Amino acid sequence: MKGIGVGVFSQTSLELVDTVARLGSFTAAAEVLHKVPSAISYSIRQIEQELDVILFRRLPRKVELTPAGEQFLVQARLMLRQMEEVKAQTRRVAQGWQKTLKLTLDNVVKLERLKPLIEAFYATFPNAELQINMEVFNGSWEAISQGRADIVIGATSAIPVGGDFEVRDMGILDWAFVMSPSHPCVKQQILDAPFVSQFPAICLDDTSSILPKRHTVHYPQQRRLLLPNWYSAIECLKSGVGVGYMPRHIAMPLITDGLLVEKILPEEKPLSHCCLVWRKDENHKMIQWMVDYLGSSQQLYQDWLQS
Repeated sequence: MKGIGVGVFSQTSLELVDTVARLGSFTAAAEVLHKVPSAISYSIRQIEQELDVILFRRLPRKVELTPAGEQFLVQARLMLRQMEEVKAQTRRVAQGWQKTLKLTLDNVVKLERLKPLIEAFYATFPNAELQINMEVFNGSWEAISQGRADIVIGATSAIPVGGDFEVRDMGILDWAFVMSPSHPCVKQQILDAPFVSQFPAICLDDTSSILPKRHTVHYPQQRRLLLPNWYSAIECLKSGVGVGYMPRHIAMPLITDGLLVEKILPEEKPLSHCCLVWRKDENHKMIQWMVDYLGSSQQLYQDWLQS
């Protein structure tokens, strides 16, 4: 059996086959690679001899991949991607960075600061990636306790778990009780528990699977409509299928545009203490960078909670 030289699978050889296949011409490939066409033709012939197959059909003005060539090209492109990934991972290790920073956002936070945060991260860490997830209520605490998050922005209520992490206060999240302009609650002069409880309470479903679930404030006898995010909750509120509390920064534009109406309940409205939580890891330089970037308690409140 004829042996195959390592040169066939070098990056240069694989890129050469890829370039010729994409351009369909030795001459066009030569222009791109700054070589003469005869050198390209010779190199392809050497690769074919080592493989003992014909990769390209030579036609009068172009070349075309043979079936064997098409199969080789698929594998060649896969190998090229793997080579780039190996190089990138090696550079990450050499520079002391972890590959990925796992950031979890509680569903109550504003998203306006997400774009500059992402841009700053990718400008600072050219060989790292950012993974962003969203959780609801105790799902945020579960994410950091189970290692699915390195940092959580907007974790609410008291700390329900123990762990090797640090916490920074973000301030208090204000809630607005809202409904569709056509909802019966709008015309009712005095809202009380018996009247409001006739209608489903629009609540986000806590994403925790182990910790006890928490939900948006509602009356004990009121049935809930559990939803995965504010996008779906807003659509249900606008359509009038229920009523519920929503973070004021999310509710205000909808109230201003007349899409939702805020009403005041006789009970004291809920206030949620929020915090930034991050995993202690002196070797994970990106965590400390992100904590520093996010700033003080006042900055966190302004960027992520303030209406």
